Amino acid sequence: MMLEMCRRPLEKCFGGGDGGDGLLWHMDLKPHSSGDYSIAVVQANSALEDQGQVFTSPYATYIGVYDGHGGPEASRFITNRLFPFLDKFSIEQGGLSEDVIRKAFDATEEEFLDLVKTSWPVRPQIASVGSCCLVGAISNGVLYVANLGDSRAVLGRRASEGQAVVAERLSTDHNVAVEEVRKEVKDLHPDDAHIVVYTRGVWRIKGIIQVSRSIGDVYLKKPEFNRDPLFHHFGIPVPLKRPVMTAEPSILVRKLQPQDMFLIFATDGLWEHLSDEAAVKIVSKNSRVGIAKRLVRAAIEEAARKRELRYEDIKRIEKGVRRHFHDDITVIVIFLDHSQVSPNASLKDPSLFNCTSVPVDIFSMNGDEADVSLHTIP
Repeated sequence: MMLEMCRRPLEKCFGGGDGGDGLLWHMDLKPHSSGDYSIAVVQANSALEDQGQVFTSPYATYIGVYDGHGGPEASRFITNRLFPFLDKFSIEQGGLSEDVIRKAFDATEEEFLDLVKTSWPVRPQIASVGSCCLVGAISNGVLYVANLGDSRAVLGRRASEGQAVVAERLSTDHNVAVEEVRKEVKDLHPDDAHIVVYTRGVWRIKGIIQVSRSIGDVYLKKPEFNRDPLFHHFGIPVPLKRPVMTAEPSILVRKLQPQDMFLIFATDGLWEHLSDEAAVKIVSKNSRVGIAKRLVRAAIEEAARKRELRYEDIKRIEKGVRRHFHDDITVIVIFLDHSQVSPNASLKDPSLFNCTSVPVDIFSMNGDEADVSLHTIP
């Protein structure tokens, strides 16, 4: 049941374009087992490379934000596969745990590798497609945050003294722009003086990619792919002795406290323009309804200001061209009310189970058709 729920986007049921911005989709507010949640996404690329989803049930809430690169295939694939793996392994092992989450990430990575191997002869470029992957899971009052790449989870919590709400970052940015991450990558490759290169204004692994962990990017993990002449027809040969990226997530486990108020899960398109503190302030000072959309608009307004434009100017720019002004942005805000579903509620009640995914493509709003090609692995 969960696999089918997570495979079929619900964009035709919730949200829609906003205020004339045909590339912005939002779902204002829905309940989960311990509060409410809000989702918004804006498309800047010709094909939407971001994906996001929330699965709710009486026993757990899963949150996923996937920031694709090189194409949309990896982020869409994760949308279909990761949550069902989390559910499967948590049932097998009697509940959520760090081990369950690692197994779900590993299984998703392996199945995407299988898809690449199958598609390789006719679509060699799929070897260069990848996605950051940020997942939150709440069960029995415990929060798990697992991350690959530079999407970010931030907690808004009430300070111990007074009514101020403070920001606490819960995830690690796996981006070589961060000095500690550059050092980590260099330490893993002491015999490669060019493992991290400063090019086109930023630090990049092998001069190509900024993130050090992902799902996919097979040509940077499996040397046999980037050596293949088939790949060289469209890509730049990258001499590799061993993998330069990994799919090993950083995982944080935290028991939720009464002062924990809300969580913000977002792709780096948001954090490029808003600090953790600014985002938390916006959520704490405004109504819950449409709060994810409000964060997306705040980021776009800041992106416009940097170019001496207004949001009204940005929203008239077509997809593809708009990527020169801001990235795809996906935001999910989870409110933590610390209430639980009634113990008398039936776990078979279908109304207690729901999976909301953002559209596969905002511009066409034709998610079901666009996603058919990815349902190649049962």
